[in-house]
Amino acid sequence: MISQRNSTWRVGRGRVLELGRQGQIMAIINITPDSFSDGGNYANIDAAVAHAVSCVRDGAAILDIGGESTRPGAAEVTAAEEQDRVLPVIEKLAAETDALISIDTYRAETARLAMAAGAHIINDVHGLQREPEIATVAAQTSAGVCIMHTGRGREQEKRPDRIEDQEFFLQQSLEIARSAGISDEAIVLDPGFGFAKDRDDDMELMARFAELHRLGFPLLAGTSRKRFIGALTGREKASERDLGTAATTAILRLAGASIFRVHNVAANRDALAMADAVLAAASAHEEAASAHEEREGL
Repeated sequence: MISQRNSTWRVGRGRVLELGRQGQIMAIINITPDSFSDGGNYANIDAAVAHAVSCVRDGAAILDIGGESTRPGAAEVTAAEEQDRVLPVIEKLAAETDALISIDTYRAETARLAMAAGAHIINDVHGLQREPEIATVAAQTSAGVCIMHTGRGREQEKRPDRIEDQEFFLQQSLEIARSAGISDEAIVLDPGFGFAKDRDDDMELMARFAELHRLGFPLLAGTSRKRFIGALTGREKASERDLGTAATTAILRLAGASIFRVHNVAANRDALAMADAVLAAASAHEEAASAHEEREGL
């Protein structure tokens, strides 16, 4: 169990998100016909906005808006298609809710337009490495940045140790970010559960998650409804993996994750409430023990 240190994530439009005492939820809002879990459910503007607003009511602090599926084998969409899907939703949500808005994209131009439409955060599943210009957009707009690790397209350079590979890839991404002028206070790291990783990869990442803290940044966990949860629970349908997801949320919160990217906000909010209570009790015990030692001169 990792003691939670208070920190502040600085994001666009002068906003901040307090991290530490409570885990924060990033709700997944897929405006796509083919996402692995909920493709087509929120493919029009009104449905996407209504779902996003309901996620805020359930406890989401961040709404992550995506217009292109990242499931294995999904067809790429054009930049214009992606923008047509996400920009109207971002504009409406910026007017209707005070929640932080994240754009899930690796395209620099989509990120620029999304920030202009009202977004606060850029969430890049390619860790700024597919279109490095996206880092310049983030710096110019003072966006919060989520940098994710991926194994896709880099089979030849992957390190055999899973944590070493995380560090190898993410340090390259951090160099891009810093060269573009992104401040460290704007950065959150995501180990990329399920992205070109098999069940053993994902389970070892969970077991060794605390080692990622040596990178020195807040950590986001995106396990929601992933294939490894289905394999371990026997749940073939992604939509049936919310209980398994909530279990990973509690486990990773105790290992020090700060932000949780999920489909089912309510279930994971409850899991976080329990994990946060355990962390608070542990912190209170440590403070009491330290005070006792001081009184006794130990």
